[in-house]
Amino acid sequence: MGKNFRVNRVAEEIKRVISYMLINELKDPRIAPMSSITGVDVTEDFSYATVYLSVYGTDEEKENTLVALKNAAGFIRKEVGRQVKMRHTPEFLFKLDNSIEYGLHIDKIIDEIGKDNKNNHEE
Repeated sequence: MGKNFRVNRVAEEIKRVISYMLINELKDPRIAPMSSITGVDVTEDFSYATVYLSVYGTDEEKENTLVALKNAAGFIRKEVGRQVKMRHTPEFLFKLDNSIEYGLHIDKIIDEIGKDNKNNHEE
């Protein structure tokens, strides 16, 4: 339990630091205003961290946000290394998390099914 607990704790700390940076420190205009970090997975040896982000916007805005974060990876890594106590700061991989968007899509489908059923019962 000890090792996984530490990996999870470090992942949460990294998520907190990068989330703060996304809102307050990263001023790249390519980063969509409706962006948030949804999760961080860290390898057990702490060499890599996959950062999942949700971007509400067009496909172009999503791609631009990913490019901007990849360009800022060195700055982000340095800041995470300064704030999170670790011997080795991981390399960051940024990936889009479409689960929120997918959830909204499913909600919309369920609402439409509900409306269809209500209309069929009223006829």
